[in-house]
Amino acid sequence: MEIRELTCINCPMGCLLTVETDGDEIKDISGYTCPRGRTYAEKEVTNPTRIVTSTVKVVGGKNERVACKTEHDIPKDKIFAVMEAINAAEVQAPVVIGEVLISNVAGTGVDVVATAHAI
Repeated sequence: MEIRELTCINCPMGCLLTVETDGDEIKDISGYTCPRGRTYAEKEVTNPTRIVTSTVKVVGGKNERVACKTEHDIPKDKIFAVMEAINAAEVQAPVVIGEVLISNVAGTGVDVVATAHAI
């Protein structure tokens, strides 16, 4: 048996979760105060994912960079590959919020989108 302690990040309450596993099987989850906490614990132990936020270089405009993020969460083990692609990317000004800056980043099936305007 293995015991993992986590802090839920789904809401400001930050519940302290305890997950008991036996190999790949979850035996017990405790400490959550809402269903989202239980779901978070299950996902974090079996398939952790994250949304990546950063900036992309802008060419041909006033702004040097534009804020961006992955449109959905990606597998945690792909973060470095996603950041490598973001750091290598350049987009042409103007950029609008929601514009796809990188399609299928690092083969994740997830797009990187602008979260701000750049002129």
